Amino acid sequence: MSLALEGKPRTAAPAVSAPPGAHVVLDITGMTCATCAGRVENALRRVPGVAQASVNLALERADVDLGAADVTPAALAAAVERTGFGAHPRPPSAAERRREEDSREAERVAAERRQLLLLVVSAVLTLPLVLPMVAAPFGLHLHLDPWVELALATPVQFLIGGRFYKAAWKAVRAFSGNMDLLVALGTTAAYAFSVYMLFARGADASGHLYFEGAAAVITLVVFGKWLEARAKRGTTAAIRALMTLRPERAHVLRDGAEIDIGVDEVRPGEGVVVRPGERIPVDGTVAEGESEADESLITGESVPVVKRVGDKVTAGALNGVGRLVVSAVAVGEDTTLARIIRLVENAQSGKAPVQRLVDQVSAVFVPAVIAIALGAFIGWFAAGHGVEEALIAAVSVLVIACPCALGLATPAALVAGTGAAARAGILVKDIEALERAAVVDTVVFDKTGTLTEGRPGLTDVVPVDGGDKDALLRLAAAVQAGSEHPLAKAVLAALPGVALPPVEKFRALVGRGVVGTVEGRVVAIGNRDLMQELAVDIAAVAPALAHIEGEARTAVVVAADGKPIGVLGIADPIRPEAIEAVALLAARGVRSEMLTGDSEGVAAKVAGVLKLHAYKSSVKPAEKSAALEALKAAGRKPAMVGDGINDAPALAAADVGIAIGTGADVAVEAAPVTLMRPDPRLVAAALDISRRTVRKIRQNLFWAFVYNVVGIPLAALGFLTPALAGAAMAMSSVSVVTNSLWLKRWRPDFSAGQTKR
Repeated sequence: MSLALEGKPRTAAPAVSAPPGAHVVLDITGMTCATCAGRVENALRRVPGVAQASVNLALERADVDLGAADVTPAALAAAVERTGFGAHPRPPSAAERRREEDSREAERVAAERRQLLLLVVSAVLTLPLVLPMVAAPFGLHLHLDPWVELALATPVQFLIGGRFYKAAWKAVRAFSGNMDLLVALGTTAAYAFSVYMLFARGADASGHLYFEGAAAVITLVVFGKWLEARAKRGTTAAIRALMTLRPERAHVLRDGAEIDIGVDEVRPGEGVVVRPGERIPVDGTVAEGESEADESLITGESVPVVKRVGDKVTAGALNGVGRLVVSAVAVGEDTTLARIIRLVENAQSGKAPVQRLVDQVSAVFVPAVIAIALGAFIGWFAAGHGVEEALIAAVSVLVIACPCALGLATPAALVAGTGAAARAGILVKDIEALERAAVVDTVVFDKTGTLTEGRPGLTDVVPVDGGDKDALLRLAAAVQAGSEHPLAKAVLAALPGVALPPVEKFRALVGRGVVGTVEGRVVAIGNRDLMQELAVDIAAVAPALAHIEGEARTAVVVAADGKPIGVLGIADPIRPEAIEAVALLAARGVRSEMLTGDSEGVAAKVAGVLKLHAYKSSVKPAEKSAALEALKAAGRKPAMVGDGINDAPALAAADVGIAIGTGADVAVEAAPVTLMRPDPRLVAAALDISRRTVRKIRQNLFWAFVYNVVGIPLAALGFLTPALAGAAMAMSSVSVVTNSLWLKRWRPDFSAGQTKR
């Protein structure tokens, strides 16, 4: 159910056209079931210029992708409102969205309380009606005067149940059907028949009245909607928690003074003071001070991280006991936190492929149910039963068939699952990838920065024929000064503060090395492929190469003017979590493989330590995607884990791309799944939450279909009274949402050798 937000006027939709290709988000009010969401979706898709529209019942949200034509958000909102629902474009800035979400949450709570009040009144009026029915099996014969039954049932039917009539009328005007239409038809038929019998027979109508059935159905539906609303508020807790991380105000240093301004007014490059115990308002680097930052709600890492001058900090992190001055780098919508919120919102509003089946069923569900109810009435009447028995069967069919559970089955599980993943530092932005991750049987890792620390250090400097080590290192460092490669940084780190000669004609050759001119000499630094490409004979350094590679270290040759002058050895230590990560995957029946551009010796050593199932060495970046395609051709379901930038082609080629990164540097646009901290164990956790979410979706759909597939025939055959049908229908929605909420309890399980289910 979607609680209609009452009592607070909405801001008019902006008349400015959204640019072609833009993405517009609308908050929708008044939806109650899957058919309502389908009506809104169809209305939006019919607007000229709309390329695609998707409506999420659980989040009360519509996502619209625009095509080539300009479309105003006001036109989109008007199209929705013509179908009988409310629509309001979502504000663009994070601060406005947070304020609106706070307002919506307050309105939801108020509406929930009003609904609880209506439920209590309805229950008080209904209880005397159903009491005789409940007492009869115990030999107690309680009777109410028929006119008292009418007096009790009428306010329940038209005051408490008035909402169903309003929504049903909107559906009829739109030539559509929804849950409210079924409830209105069913309860009205039972109530009207009872009124007819009462006026036709008077006191003799006792025992042939169904006021209690109509009142019980309305009370049970209202009860189910109240429970459903409470449960649904829990599924969106992840977004609300992320929104509260961003401070509203920031202390900025301007003209030598510290002033308080709105966080959206902070400019990049300004100094922002973060006092002890405050949340950091911007992404940036520490310019002054030392402290610890709790980044757990962003990265999922519970241990505070020490922050010193030069370290990067992320908006939303909680500062410890020290005072920091942060130089702002990213503010407002550009911060990591803002991007995370957008990713989680987009993931939760997405539509899994399995939902397409639900949409197809929902489109024909209500007309089919009405036809079945009419058929049940005609069948019972034609079989010689009276109008009374025929009416009971028809009303029971209408009541039990409300498709609320179908509409909530997928979005409720997606919202709960992606929210739990986000709290653990796993961001899912592609819902289709979530389904694919559930069946992954092979994980392919990049090596550097994924299985290893990614911060290699220089371990060997071996000049040819016992030459000058310092001269060799100085020449190599001069060329590497023009490179951002991690191996280059290891060489430069070995000569801190040393003045280096300038490099000219610098070239970086992806996957092979670098070339540049230093002091008139053409210097090349790289692997065997580069030396072969440059026709450099490496026989003189072959022993040194073999020794370094035999120790599982990376060996690079330094050549000057076409001749080798030495070899550098560089080691990139294996991450301590990598061994456990591979064991976790193996325990889940998933193969672990590695693709690396490193040499055979280094690759074999790393693969042996980690107990990988397979590996390929000396693989160029362009060849990684081909390796993934080969795995898929062999019938495997591979996921690729890399840094999200250099491995972009391979991430795209895999069934599921998983980018592994840290805090503000995470490449959130590179893959459908992003890990917010460089812990390879989170790969197994990502597969776990994907499997659990997909399993919840299937469980929800199973129960939603079972309620209808089993319940409708039972109702048509006369085995269910309208009251029992109403109870079953109400519990179907509650069970679906409650089942989904179990995902909120999920936490990554790093116990190697066992799978958390």
